[in-house]
Amino acid sequence: MGFSEEMRRQCAEIWDTEHNHPLVSGIGDGTLELDKFRYYMRQDYIYLIDFCRVIALAAAKTQDVEDMGWFASLLDETLNTEMALHVCFCEDFGISEAELLATQPSPTTQAYTRFLLQTAYRGSIGEISCAILPCMWGYSEIGQMLYDRGLPEDAPLYTRWIEMYNSQEFAELAARMRQFLDRIAAECGENELERMREAFVTGSRYEYMFWDAAWRMEEWSV
Repeated sequence: MGFSEEMRRQCAEIWDTEHNHPLVSGIGDGTLELDKFRYYMRQDYIYLIDFCRVIALAAAKTQDVEDMGWFASLLDETLNTEMALHVCFCEDFGISEAELLATQPSPTTQAYTRFLLQTAYRGSIGEISCAILPCMWGYSEIGQMLYDRGLPEDAPLYTRWIEMYNSQEFAELAARMRQFLDRIAAECGENELERMREAFVTGSRYEYMFWDAAWRMEEWSV
């Protein structure tokens, strides 16, 4: 069993709770209120901006040139393709680009992205990979799970979302990150592995909290 699978099993309860969250289920059966999904999409745009910064720092900290190239291509794909698609998808839900740009991070989004950025600045490439893998791998699992349950017939926009995260390309992306993590974990000492485990658990917790914040349409209390 590789390191990533070990971490996935350790966090199984967190991931199961996330996968069965009412916001996820609502996308899957097409019953989710549009206002909640619009909130989620706006916050996800904020998340993607800082995710790109984290990937850039990961590329800088990677020792192997081939791995550096992969992180650089991931940054290019996310920054120049995925974010543009995100903007177009938001327009289909009635969210303008101006609204996206004006969106302020929720308390959970801010805490999550600050955790990722702090890990990227201070941590090793192993810690960075463990911090972002729950997002990449988790979305792939959710996309496959919802697709297997059956696409919502009366919610074509939710269907598009599910199909995107069920795609072979996204599954391969998560698999590539897992392979990278398993390879570098095999060369790490126990102290480094413990920091990596902590990053994976924290990232998993924040992934659940991000979904839950969207469900509650979380706002600052003051």
